[in-house]
Amino acid sequence: MDTQEKLEHYFANPSPWREGIQHIRSIIKDTGLQEDWKWSYPCYALNGRTIISIGSFKNHFGVWFFQGVFLEDKKKLLRNAQDGKTKAMRSLYYESIEDIDPVVLKEYVLEAIQNSKDGKEIKPDRSKKKVVIPVELESAFAKAETLKTAFDTLSPSKQREYTEHIGGAKQEATRLRRLEKCIPMILEGKGLNDKYKNC
Repeated sequence: MDTQEKLEHYFANPSPWREGIQHIRSIIKDTGLQEDWKWSYPCYALNGRTIISIGSFKNHFGVWFFQGVFLEDKKKLLRNAQDGKTKAMRSLYYESIEDIDPVVLKEYVLEAIQNSKDGKEIKPDRSKKKVVIPVELESAFAKAETLKTAFDTLSPSKQREYTEHIGGAKQEATRLRRLEKCIPMILEGKGLNDKYKNC
């Protein structure tokens, strides 16, 4: 599927939050941001810089502001996805379409747009985590060049997911079992946790 097909499929997909995310989409599209599809979610950008995304999960749906730390948040509505870990991203969570205040949401989005125009940004620290390849995975690479090629095309975060999952087991037998389950997903270009993203 191309980008537009992926977007339409996402918003048409039957879920308890379908009307909610469609409503959010209409509010955001009214701000002039460019709609795109990244990281398995609808994203919205200005001049090539991703500003926000929409997501739906098991118990809620909402809007993620990639540089949300700079929003004034006068109404104290924003959440930090992982306190102590997430530096820039903030989100607005909703549990029903009635929770959405279009005026407030648009204010937050327009402020995020202005912040982007002003160059306010916390850049991720790429240097702190190095991908350490477990012996079992290195051995699998030696036997199958296609696996190594597929792994190399994954994002650094997806590579870390796999290496930490496989290498994190204490027993060799467990590491080998994990490796066996991960190989098909690596070859398909999927991340370890992709299947949970729309739960």
